[in-house]
Amino acid sequence: MSTAKTPHEITLLVRSGCHLCHAAMETLDEVTTRMGYEWQSVDIDEHADLLAKHSEEVPVLLIDGKVRDFWVIDPQRLESMLCN
Repeated sequence: MSTAKTPHEITLLVRSGCHLCHAAMETLDEVTTRMGYEWQSVDIDEHADLLAKHSEEVPVLLIDGKVRDFWVIDPQRLESMLCN
């Protein structure tokens, strides 16, 4: 039986000047570093389709392409999602 972690694609949709985005990035850094994952951020202002869809929800956390959270990213909830 393998104990290797299933890799997850973790993306945070952000906008410049967003204080909630800054806090979410700090949370992601803390949790993913501890758990051995990497993540990327995408500025929705550079993507018209994402801006139209998520302009009022940023930051938006996507795990494996699915919206899993927005506005405030709870570290315990994030860790739980990454363990599954």
